[in-house]
Amino acid sequence: MKTIKILISGLVQGVSFRAFIKERAENLGLRGYVKNLDNGKVEIVVEGESNEVNKLIELCKQGPRESRVKSINIEKIQEQGFENFRIIRN
Repeated sequence: MKTIKILISGLVQGVSFRAFIKERAENLGLRGYVKNLDNGKVEIVVEGESNEVNKLIELCKQGPRESRVKSINIEKIQEQGFENFRIIRN
């Protein structure tokens, strides 16, 4: 089991980035959340099998077609015990 926090900057809000990540995470069998931050970044906390988490990281680098990912910061964190993957709306 791998649990990480991902912070993504660039043109990542207003381009369906959260919906893109939610769909991909669910397809990979991952749990956690994605949300927009007030500073214009997107935060993802995800847990699951290491290979699947790594696949999601690669998808984060691409994002949906309209997005422009500038940087990604990944931090390992303690397991959170999520039951599903959801979008947190501010």
